[in-house]
Amino acid sequence: MRFSFVTLFPNLIKGYFSESILKRAIEDEKMSIDFYNPRDFTTDKHNRVDAPMIGGGAGMLMTPQPLMDTLKKVREVSPKAHVIFLSPVAKPFTQNDAKRLAKKEHVVFVSGRYEGIDERVIEAQADELFSIGDFILTGGELASMVVCDAIARNVDGVLGNSESLDIESFESFLLEAPSFTKPTVYEKSAVVSEFLKGNHSKITDLKRGLALCKTKYFRPDLYKKGITHEK
Repeated sequence: MRFSFVTLFPNLIKGYFSESILKRAIEDEKMSIDFYNPRDFTTDKHNRVDAPMIGGGAGMLMTPQPLMDTLKKVREVSPKAHVIFLSPVAKPFTQNDAKRLAKKEHVVFVSGRYEGIDERVIEAQADELFSIGDFILTGGELASMVVCDAIARNVDGVLGNSESLDIESFESFLLEAPSFTKPTVYEKSAVVSEFLKGNHSKITDLKRGLALCKTKYFRPDLYKKGITHEK
C-alpha cells in the first residue's frame, strides 16, 4: 500500500517511519511512503505558499495554487489516489475508517499549516476530511501520522500477529480489557488471580466484564451504543 504526504515539512514525518513496525513494513514492501511539498509547485516569485485571509482575520492561510497543482500532479501519476485532508472542522476519525481505508491502494494525506487551507482546494480535491479530536494543532502533520499509523497496522502483513487486531479497543463497542504480564506481583499489586488458573472460558468472561466496566467509566457513549446493539 502506498501512503503520500502533502506537507511543507516532510522532515517532521520521515523520522516516524524509520523505526519499529512501520520501518519493517516498508522494508518488507508491505507499504511505502513518499512526499510532495507544495512549495515545489508554487508559481510565486518569492516561493510563498501563504497569504492573508480575505475579509480579515488573524494569521495567514495556505493559498490555492501550490496545493491545487500539487494534488493535480498526484492524481495525474496515481489516478486511484484517495485524498484525505486533516482538519478540526471534519468528522471524527474512527477504527472503522482505518479498517476501510486499509483496503485502498494509495492514500494521500494533506497537512495544513498556518490558519488552514483555502476552502476552494478542499472542495475541489478532498475525497474525505477527518479530525482526530476536539483540539487544535500547529499543523496537520501529527494528525496525518496518527491516521496513517492507524490505517497501516490494518494492512495485511504489517503486524507480525494479525490476530491481535481482533481483541483491540473499538472492535466490539468496548474498550480493551486490562492486560498483565510478569511478574505476577509487583510493588504489592497482584495480577487478577483468575488469569493465572488457565481456565480460558472464565478468563474470557472476566475480561469482557472488565472491558464493560472500563467502557462504562471512560466512554459511556460507547457503552450505551454497545448495550443497545446487543439487545
